[in-house]
Amino acid sequence: MIFKSLCRHAGIGANSYLLKSGHANVVLDAGMHPKHEGSEAIPHYEYLEPRMVDSIIITHSHLDHVGTLPVFLQDQPQAKVFLSPETAELATAMLHNSVNVMQAKRIEHGIAEYPLFEHRELDDIEEGFETRGVERPFDLDPAGTFRGTFHDAGHILGSVGVTIEAEGKKIFYTGDVNFEHSTLQKGALFPEDKVDALIVETTRGEQERDPGYNRMDEENALAEAIKNVLARKGSVLIPVFAMGKTQEVLGMLHRFKAEGLIPKKTPVYIGGLSTKMTNVYDRFSTTSRRHLPNFRFLKDMELEAGSKKRKGPIPFNPGCIYALSSGMMSEKTVSNNFARQGVLENPKHGLFFVGYADPETPGGKIRSAKPGDSVVLDPAFPAVPLNCEVRIFDFSGHSTRADIADYIVKVAPKKTFLVHGDDGAVEWFRQEIQRRLPTTEIIVPEPGVEYTI
Repeated sequence: MIFKSLCRHAGIGANSYLLKSGHANVVLDAGMHPKHEGSEAIPHYEYLEPRMVDSIIITHSHLDHVGTLPVFLQDQPQAKVFLSPETAELATAMLHNSVNVMQAKRIEHGIAEYPLFEHRELDDIEEGFETRGVERPFDLDPAGTFRGTFHDAGHILGSVGVTIEAEGKKIFYTGDVNFEHSTLQKGALFPEDKVDALIVETTRGEQERDPGYNRMDEENALAEAIKNVLARKGSVLIPVFAMGKTQEVLGMLHRFKAEGLIPKKTPVYIGGLSTKMTNVYDRFSTTSRRHLPNFRFLKDMELEAGSKKRKGPIPFNPGCIYALSSGMMSEKTVSNNFARQGVLENPKHGLFFVGYADPETPGGKIRSAKPGDSVVLDPAFPAVPLNCEVRIFDFSGHSTRADIADYIVKVAPKKTFLVHGDDGAVEWFRQEIQRRLPTTEIIVPEPGVEYTI
């Protein structure tokens, strides 16, 4: 069996990998690179011969794993698309939103090849989705050469890792994984049997967590920070990703209010794509493996979120909590506009980060700035002075490097493929696994190179 990376760039981005045997071919994920545009954001699908792929597995609905699925299917229309029921709904919403974003970029930045696909293509693709539940083996090709089994990855709603068995070999692909319980998501439930090959994410390889870290303490610290801002008549802006982080934050805010850690009547605003994604989360509240079973955010919380009682732009008022996308505060997004139009320059307000922000994004620039610095949030507008309170909290949806390294040792793969990480992160894993598991062959796959399993 052959493993080949279709990734265009090293690091975190357009994730896509090919597993090839003499009888069948399966692709893992179809990502879009967040730092590149146009064809540079697409995996190397030219490495695939037209109509050669039997099926593709989508591990979850973040764009760096599903964002170019329609592009992949243009040359592989016969390929079946396997994914969890939750991912099917979330990915559909994400891809439709991606069309809108690409249409805007075509106009604003003159990217002639955008959009890479249209809304009508997505409607056709969705009809052909093959949804599968966790822990239920299924065939990945008509002859049953490849057998797949999904396992809960604990990353976001519907995220899975997958066991693939073919030609007497067992391969496991983690996708994005979180072994720890979060506010809403329960930690991953991955098999611990020995495998011939492991394809494993390395996202947090450069980050060593404080040994004194405690999730509940971190949540309570956020509650205390919010309470202090509200006490001084300010408002709190929490930049969030529409899918996953929004719902995690809402779960925390629900607990904070229920336990009296913040005032119960504090208005909480979400909007736009976050509302659509929260609707999907609510639809799976009784069937998905999660904390707060049967709890529906849009019904059971008093949210200012795209309902009939609120029309038009989100108002900016004192004494409110705004959980707004995007999480990295990209230009033209609601979180960026709020920061630029009143939050950043006012010492009464608080800007609290609860997830990752690339250093090159506006969110990353704020995180590295000092009080009083002027920060460019959008090149089309003047820089804004940083006077508000800025805090960074650790609520990552990715496992710590220590937990992933422990998992690698448990399954003792003959070959370990290190993917989905920056150079420093990959290097930490390479050295750690070489030290702890000297019998495994460690491979940092180069795009287009074939590796035998």
